Amino acid sequence: MTINKNTNQIISEADLQALGKRAFQNLGLSEKDAQDLVHVLVMADLFGLSTHGLSRIESYGDRLKIGGINPQPNIQVERLAPAMIGVNGDNGVGPVVGMRTLEAAMEAASEFGIAVAFARGSNHFGPISPYSLIAAERGFASIIGSNATTTIAPWGGSDARLGNSPLGFGVPNPGGKPFLLDMAMSVVARAKIRNALKRGESIPNTWGTDASGNETTDPKVALDGFLLPIGGHKGYGLALMVDLFAGLLSNAGYLTHIKSWQDAPDEPQNLGHFFILIDTKRLGSSQWLSDRMTDFANILTDSPPADPSKPVIVPGMIELAKLERQRKEGIEMSSETLNLLRQYAGE
Repeated sequence: MTINKNTNQIISEADLQALGKRAFQNLGLSEKDAQDLVHVLVMADLFGLSTHGLSRIESYGDRLKIGGINPQPNIQVERLAPAMIGVNGDNGVGPVVGMRTLEAAMEAASEFGIAVAFARGSNHFGPISPYSLIAAERGFASIIGSNATTTIAPWGGSDARLGNSPLGFGVPNPGGKPFLLDMAMSVVARAKIRNALKRGESIPNTWGTDASGNETTDPKVALDGFLLPIGGHKGYGLALMVDLFAGLLSNAGYLTHIKSWQDAPDEPQNLGHFFILIDTKRLGSSQWLSDRMTDFANILTDSPPADPSKPVIVPGMIELAKLERQRKEGIEMSSETLNLLRQYAGE
């Protein structure tokens, strides 16, 4: 059941998963692939990451219809070494490739204590935090990254040659909430700028530049220019290293070899991802880890806040609280996204 809330609607997690699954099956995905895809994107919506949730059916759907993404990929998983895995995603939907890679990495890490998996032949795979949470719930600490379409200029350069490559970390907390850090290497994702353009709003001048590298508050101009990295040259360096791991080492595309899903929607992107997993159960008991994680969090959150209305938080706290609340009360979704899902679902 859905409830209208201005231009948004509230829908239960179960109903949203069922609707998303029907929509992607109608776009040609198998039941298993649609289920895994929707699991990742609905978790993004539960976290409040609506720009990376089921709203992505707009771009995924367009590309599936014109053959830019393979709806029935033959994903190949290969053990390159006992604890090293290579995955060929066969141009499948990114979250499907991501889930297959995560599953393979967890299996190897369970056996050897640590594992790394490299994926190629993939597409946009959603945010990192859903994968980190799935791993954390199984007792794995994680470092996960992906490369992306070029949107950032090299430091000192004047055109986009580097992707806004996200990087995430997760550390489990048995009996408590894990720590989850999920960040892109730009101040904001392009999706936030696109949303500002749709709403007719200006943007802060720290988000992006025009095509000549000059700061701008106009979202349309920023979309024609490039994004600004976090921390200046340090963010540029991090984005570069993520692309080396996710793109170059995985034998995927990298830098300007990545196809833009907007400029060439009918062509494979050949994105790459990497998953490094550590089985924390090999390091000590669940009680040992729980005690240390609780103490770690308390040391931080016990710091008197500079602003009494803004207590100290730790990575993932806001998203996990939102996930817990929306699982009980329903997920707030835009009517536009729900209508598109229903259209693809044949409703």
